[in-house]
Amino acid sequence: MKPPHEEMPRGVPKSYNWATKPRVGSKNPKQFKAMTAWGQLYEAAQGNPATNTRVQIKNIKAYYLSKSDGKWYLLQSSTKVEGKAYKEDFSGDINKTADIRYELDGSISAKAGNGYNFHFWPATGRATINPYDVRGMFTTVQARLVVDNPKKLDDRSKARYLLSMGGDYWLNLTVKWDNWKTNEDFGIGKFKYVTRNWQAFNMITLSPDQVRRNPPPIK
Repeated sequence: MKPPHEEMPRGVPKSYNWATKPRVGSKNPKQFKAMTAWGQLYEAAQGNPATNTRVQIKNIKAYYLSKSDGKWYLLQSSTKVEGKAYKEDFSGDINKTADIRYELDGSISAKAGNGYNFHFWPATGRATINPYDVRGMFTTVQARLVVDNPKKLDDRSKARYLLSMGGDYWLNLTVKWDNWKTNEDFGIGKFKYVTRNWQAFNMITLSPDQVRRNPPPIK
């Protein structure tokens, strides 16, 4: 959560406090009794010349670190994600149906571009939390580049897709978004380039020293 993004996501104003580097959001769930992990897929700021490449996304998970016993607990786990294409700057909460393809392993692949990102979350829905027992949050997902149309040229070497993980606290499991009155984010992770190989994209709300003392449950 300290180093800057590998590249700025396209269409995100530099004035946004997550445009160039990750940042921790809300540190206190307060009245929020639910949460969800989420991620966001963008083209890089300099553009994405690849037209026959998609991003496969799977195994989104969320954990919380308990104040009471100092252990990590799984809150969400889903092979499949779902989501929508939002305006790159999220202005007006404008969104539309995303370019999603359902893969054989139960995951999905998606594209972003033309002024829109792909904003996604677990297909299983939000999870309940005890706001008084949350010391830290950790979210993670796996992603890689895949060919869109196998009958066309593989241009993954030209692809410039970035992915970041994050998460929100919500008032409850079903409340709708209302201009940040019903939810607030607890963090936005580092944007990294998606490559041909599976890799994890993570977000954590703990400081580096806290992470060393309480490493999250990743392999």
